[in-house]
Amino acid sequence: MARKPEEARPNVRKDELLQYYRDMLLIRRFEEKAGQLYGMGLIGGFCHLYIGQEAVVVGLEAATKEGDKRITSYRDHGHMLACGMDPRGVMAELTGRIGGYSKGKGGSMHMFSKERHFYGGHGIVGAQVPLGAGLAFADKYLGNDNVTFTYFGDGAANQGQVYETYNMAELWELPVIFVIENNQYAMGTSVKRSTKSKTLFERGVAYGIPGEQVDGMDVLAVKAAGEKAVAHCRAGKGPYILEMMTYRYRGHSMSDPAKYRTREEVEKVKTEKDCIEHVRDLLTQGGLASDEELKAIDKEIKALVNEAAEFSKESPEPPQGELWTDITA
Repeated sequence: MARKPEEARPNVRKDELLQYYRDMLLIRRFEEKAGQLYGMGLIGGFCHLYIGQEAVVVGLEAATKEGDKRITSYRDHGHMLACGMDPRGVMAELTGRIGGYSKGKGGSMHMFSKERHFYGGHGIVGAQVPLGAGLAFADKYLGNDNVTFTYFGDGAANQGQVYETYNMAELWELPVIFVIENNQYAMGTSVKRSTKSKTLFERGVAYGIPGEQVDGMDVLAVKAAGEKAVAHCRAGKGPYILEMMTYRYRGHSMSDPAKYRTREEVEKVKTEKDCIEHVRDLLTQGGLASDEELKAIDKEIKALVNEAAEFSKESPEPPQGELWTDITA
């Protein structure tokens, strides 16, 4: 790791660090298994993996309370796991089985959980942003102090509906946190080639929305920024923008060979900035956990993910009658 251990001894409890480590590792191992199942032909359609970006959603979930909502794009498995959705139900949905969260009809890109206040992956680029503002509007109307986390990427940040939403959210002082997961390549075009803006969060200034850029590879930095944004929203001050500087190790989707960047660039980020290795270093170099303890956690997580994969294989496909349920006509 590039981070020097003496620079990174945060005032954080061992149990917190272990929880972040566990949560990020669950997402990493789950996504690796999803990639394997896709290669075996057990997952059809599109599949967008979250590998490399785990610190963003885990850090922000650490700043939430019961009742807070989240909505995101089609790179959504990590968000589901971080908010407490069952890995078995998520994996079964990926494989199109009845045991999935949307009864096998939503697949990788379109599942949700009302119980966990997760309002979906969405396949249309940027479409979740106005929907997120709508969720926040509902909470403001009801008079509670819940906050909605609305996630989108650097590619979606150029969509017109994002800025229409910014305007309305600030005008109505909605409790929504716009989270830009800037993994720097959108679908395959470097952010340096797609905008002259030095930062994406500063685009909110035109609408009066405050924000900041955050090291999205550092779960503790993400959590701290999330707590600041949440406090702003709960105080009735309107929306907030968090631009998370992160990085995905895999292609945009499983069909993307990612030839727009070098292998050396990806390896450099893995070696110097990996979010899971960073927490591992904090635990081991700080004397808070041994390599054996962390290996035991990894073993436990792998078993959990393997169980989810087996559940998804054993769950039957939805019957034909399911084609006509949950449809408004």
